[in-house]
Amino acid sequence: MMLGPAIELGLPLTVLATDPAESAAQGAAHVRIGRHDDEEAVRALAAEVDVLTFDHEHVPPRILEGIERDGLAAVRPGPAALVHAQDKVLMRERLGALGHPCPRWWRAASAADVDAALAELGTAGRAVVKTPRGGYDGHGVRVVSAGSDVADWFEDHEELLVEELVPFTRELSAQVARRPGGEMLAFPVVRSTQKDGVCFEVLAPAPDLGPADQERIQQLALRIAEDLGVTGMLAVELFETAGGEVLVNELAMRPHNTGHWSMDGAVTGQFEQHLRAVADLPLGASAPRAPHAVMVNLLGGTREDLAAGAREAMERDPGLKVHLYGKSVRPGRKVGHVTLAGSDPADLLARAHRAERLIIDAVHEEQNA
Repeated sequence: MMLGPAIELGLPLTVLATDPAESAAQGAAHVRIGRHDDEEAVRALAAEVDVLTFDHEHVPPRILEGIERDGLAAVRPGPAALVHAQDKVLMRERLGALGHPCPRWWRAASAADVDAALAELGTAGRAVVKTPRGGYDGHGVRVVSAGSDVADWFEDHEELLVEELVPFTRELSAQVARRPGGEMLAFPVVRSTQKDGVCFEVLAPAPDLGPADQERIQQLALRIAEDLGVTGMLAVELFETAGGEVLVNELAMRPHNTGHWSMDGAVTGQFEQHLRAVADLPLGASAPRAPHAVMVNLLGGTREDLAAGAREAMERDPGLKVHLYGKSVRPGRKVGHVTLAGSDPADLLARAHRAERLIIDAVHEEQNA
């Protein structure tokens, strides 16, 4: 999804993909085949480009540190910043040291350590345990009531992150962009809704969040971007509690699912903004094009022919924008998303979910056969 904006900005873009069938490889003019954790492959890419950036956080820090040390390319965000999105324990340590609000947390090197954290939590009785690295979309996260619930994880991880189970009322996301010289810009704070641990629905801006609270949360995200030295897009995922307090849940230093609404709903979408930031171009306005915008993810269902479903959905709703990822369908997998912008958020959400069901549900295909 960065390919189109890269062409429009005159930025030649080379993709490192593990397989020619990957979505980005299907659309890119220049593709190198190799794994993100293969040092030789990543260094070969870096030697061909001016700036190295990412669509996930899983490139090993030592590879990026070597590229920076040897001056092969500018790494944006750099490994010193990116590590806080790669390692949840380091993130918690750093954010806590900087005074940013986070859930209570503990390191655990054994099931006994998990039990000790649960005992310290007292009457809550349960906690969230996360693998420090590699987890996403609900993977690497468990809600536990005893250390034995994650004993198997210690076979592959030296330590785990234990967090209090926050009694949040909703999840918010604050996205900002930052250039190498420090220029920053914030997008509207949005509400995100999860389904089986996967982002499913986003409403921008978050409802019932007044201008002062929007500003307060945006400023928090901007301070985190500056404190960590992020270059590019940063998504700060947050828990909001009944008292209006926000706690940082996760960080993503790249375009993020909660920002997909901006592709069609903002003056400058997050993918263009990320490219502008890492290429050190002037940032674009992030203002919404309409009072409200929604995004609903297409999570793999029973329909294989997504293009046919998309055509049907667009015929029924000309205001709909459909984005398919070129991925094979399997249950729960993100295979695309839809967006709508307008003045009535309830109507937008209803239309987006209607389109989502048309696209992924084979029942509709059979009814129209």
